[in-house]
Amino acid sequence: MKRQHNKKKHRNIHAGVAIGLLLGARLAGAAEPAPEAAPAPEPAAQGEAVIASVTVTATRRSASLQSVPVAVSVVSGEQLELANRTSIDTVVQEIPSAAFRQQGGNKDSTLFVRGIGTISTSPGVEPTVSTVVDGVVYARPGQATIDLLDIDRIEVLRGPQGTLFGKNASSGVLNIVSRTPSEQLTGYVDASAYTGHEKRVRAGISGALQPGVLRASINAAYADYDGNIENVHAGGGQVNGYERRGVRGRLDITPNADTDISLIADYLKSESSPTQAPYRQTSAPFAQALLPVVAGTENRQVNVDLPNAIDDTNKGVSAQVNWRRNGYTLTSITAWRAWDNAQHTTTSPIGNSAEVARITSAYPATRDIGTLEFTQASQELRLASPRIALSSAGASSIDYVAGLFYLHGKDRETYQRIVTTAATNSGRADYGVESDSYSAFGEGTLHISPSWRAIAGARWTRDKLSYDHVRTSTQATAFPGVQPGTRSDGSTDEDGWSGRLGLQHDFSPAVTAYGTWSRGYKGPAYNVFFNMLARDTLALAPETSSSFELGVKTSAFNRRLTANVALFHTDYSNYQANFYDTVAGAVVTRLVNAGDVSTRGVELDVTARPTPQLTLTGAFAWTDAQVDAFNCPPAAAASCNLNGKTLPFAPRFKGFLRGAYHVPLASGHEVNLNLDYTYQSRTQFDLFQSPDAIQPGYGIVNAAIELAQPAAGWRVALVGKNLADKSYATNLVTGTGTVHRGVPRDDSRYFGITARKEF
Repeated sequence: MKRQHNKKKHRNIHAGVAIGLLLGARLAGAAEPAPEAAPAPEPAAQGEAVIASVTVTATRRSASLQSVPVAVSVVSGEQLELANRTSIDTVVQEIPSAAFRQQGGNKDSTLFVRGIGTISTSPGVEPTVSTVVDGVVYARPGQATIDLLDIDRIEVLRGPQGTLFGKNASSGVLNIVSRTPSEQLTGYVDASAYTGHEKRVRAGISGALQPGVLRASINAAYADYDGNIENVHAGGGQVNGYERRGVRGRLDITPNADTDISLIADYLKSESSPTQAPYRQTSAPFAQALLPVVAGTENRQVNVDLPNAIDDTNKGVSAQVNWRRNGYTLTSITAWRAWDNAQHTTTSPIGNSAEVARITSAYPATRDIGTLEFTQASQELRLASPRIALSSAGASSIDYVAGLFYLHGKDRETYQRIVTTAATNSGRADYGVESDSYSAFGEGTLHISPSWRAIAGARWTRDKLSYDHVRTSTQATAFPGVQPGTRSDGSTDEDGWSGRLGLQHDFSPAVTAYGTWSRGYKGPAYNVFFNMLARDTLALAPETSSSFELGVKTSAFNRRLTANVALFHTDYSNYQANFYDTVAGAVVTRLVNAGDVSTRGVELDVTARPTPQLTLTGAFAWTDAQVDAFNCPPAAAASCNLNGKTLPFAPRFKGFLRGAYHVPLASGHEVNLNLDYTYQSRTQFDLFQSPDAIQPGYGIVNAAIELAQPAAGWRVALVGKNLADKSYATNLVTGTGTVHRGVPRDDSRYFGITARKEF
């Protein structure tokens, strides 16, 4: 790769409830009976217009998507591959309730669900949306920015999931499930190339080493992309690209009929040059400093003498053991993971060495160099019961999941900032965080009758958190971007609880409705970062949430149509958010308990298969995420008039549509046509409501045509991305005199070809 190191508090939603229940009742009258739950996907019969059953693990058991009382979005690995969606930031295009924030490297990235997420680079803050990969919880938000490799499906559980998935799931869960090794020896090689000098190569092999006892798979991938931003500095080349390589191995062992063991190891390495382009200038001097680059909504140029360079390594091992006896399953998941990150970033407006006069105290040149070393070790024990009859007649029964969980995390970071104005000064901070989390949890379902179920669950969590921080500086007073030297440390511990209560009713075998109340809990936090001040040494209180959700899940017309609707209202207290303040003329972040925020809305997921050849899918979300009561920090220099304002990264409406048409040919070949469209309304990226940080509504059109020969195991596809050539921003970051735009990969139209051979 040519890489250069270089958001009216109580809106009336009764109408939406009525619509959802009416939809369920109408479909109930037309529906064909279907099973309550399925332990595995139920494929559509060949040549029939039937929607295949989808299996999810949202309740820590395998069950059909249509049966679980949880709002879940599911995207298959095969569809992600065809659409060239190979990382989490692109997957959210198909999930209207989710958003992804990326500002710099992986440290600055985080997921949002229903308009709620955590914006902080501090290692002392846990995410609001939990990432779980094959049962293993990832403790830091940045770890979720992995390249997707050998994926069976991605499940996004919407709303608080703290009972079964832990304290850092107060807004939702990203649950990634990989493929299991096959019994038969199989393999594949696929490659793709796209305009803009992007390519990807993957290969894998899977099969039995000892039939019925030992199965293994290994998958590897390499990808690189020059980037879509031009650095006009002399010899600058292309930036905003990446180079990724990774390998993942899995060994499944079945020593006897009652025991399964899965051993997984993975290693993923990424080198990237994430860059934001000048979007708007609010200061004439700064505009002059950027020349010959001219800021604009479609600008894809920068002028920097030292482009950004991020090196990121994610690796880990895990062992999952399932023991089955008398209908009970005891699961143990033991895991260790490491995440290393190195960042070299700059905000220099230098054009070339002859233009040093552009550097002033108002527009200094800065170089930031940061390193991160994070490790985590976790252990989960979980017991899943069979259905236990509560009466001799068996009219009522109960089943449950209960367990224990422990996670230890250790983080060490360094951060150095070099500031050049008339002279060069610098500061360096060395800091770290250690955390321990203990929890016990359980959730049970009481089957009152064949059509009525009651759900109850709770989770107790004990958090211990400590930090240390030392900063040195070449100056005893603050200068642009650097505070004077300081030293501090602290520790805190808290107990918290999560829970869920619910009721589910089957109107018919194909229509189920549920109502749940959930409490979420996110642990205490410290704002540990480079420019940490004395006011940041106090621990933040835990963040809690209270959520109500009503849902209807239906299938109809002999399983040719499924339609799921969910209505939700969630209130958050002690919301942990970044507050941008000004100290000594420089903008600094203050992580604070910002007060009360809320999110409410309606979500609809529809799949239709009117003919065996045509499948239509749609997902839509209307979300109202806002600040209800903002707590202004003491002595804050910035304005806190935020009550009633929209939360960032929370478009009011977002929708996704896909049409897939399958054409079998007499020769045995197949032609598959895919067309999808994503739309989202205007999005505010700034909690403080800057008019310069608003992305207007936009839509993206993608298409693919595939020729396949299943008997021979090959397929080739031509892919077109952003066919309407619509430029947009994934983030807008305001600063002194300037606004910068996050430029996505599909900021402009591009094409590619993919090929796959299976054997």
